[in-house]
Order: sequence, then C-alpha cells, then structure tokens
Amino acid sequence: MTEINWSQAKAIEPGELPETITRYLTAHQARDIDTAIALYAPDATVTDEGRTHHGPEQIRAWLSRSTDEYTYTTELTAAAKLHDQHYDAVHHLAGNFPGGTADLHFRFTLRDGLIARLVIEP
Repeated sequence: MTEINWSQAKAIEPGELPETITRYLTAHQARDIDTAIALYAPDATVTDEGRTHHGPEQIRAWLSRSTDEYTYTTELTAAAKLHDQHYDAVHHLAGNFPGGTADLHFRFTLRDGLIARLVIEP
C-alpha cells in the first residue's frame, strides 16, 4: 500500500469535510455501528492501535469492542485535506482509557463515496 505523506495536507474547516466522513464521525460518536459500517467500502480496512481490521465483519467487531471497552467523549478539533480522496480529522478524546486524554488523527481514504481506509494514530 502506498504511504501517504500527510505533511502535505492543507488545513480546512471541519465543516468542509465530505458528508461521508461527517456522517461516519457522527455515527461513531453516537455508537451507531450499523450506520458507521454502511459508510465503509466492502473491502475497507481500519488500522487502530497497530492492528488492521479487514472488511465489514472485522470492522464491526472492532467498533463493538471500542464502544464497549471504554467510555469517552470526542471533540473534532481540526481537519485537513490532502486531495479529494484523503482527509484528516483530528479529535480530542477524554475518558476512562489509559492516560485519560488523547489527540488522535482519523485519517480517511475515500473511494466512490465510501471509506476505503481509516487509520487512527496519534
């Protein structure tokens, strides 16, 4: 898989994120797994905490674990666009997970209006 150079991304207003991403983030925050899953391409991958989850079944399991394991709030604090397929949504999380707070990049690759890849990293 081609490495993405996120340092080239340009800051945008969070309201400029594509509808697919804003719908996903809203569903993710509301813990609405069915809506979130519907926004992924059938061959999508999610990488979080160094683990990659492939396809809807593995992504559903990851979403279920992440919503059941910890209680947290998220605030979208920044956004950036690399080009029409790559967006970065920065979130501040606060909750009962180790460390209690974190700032995470939700780095999206879109294809045909769906999420093809999501990488969550500091």
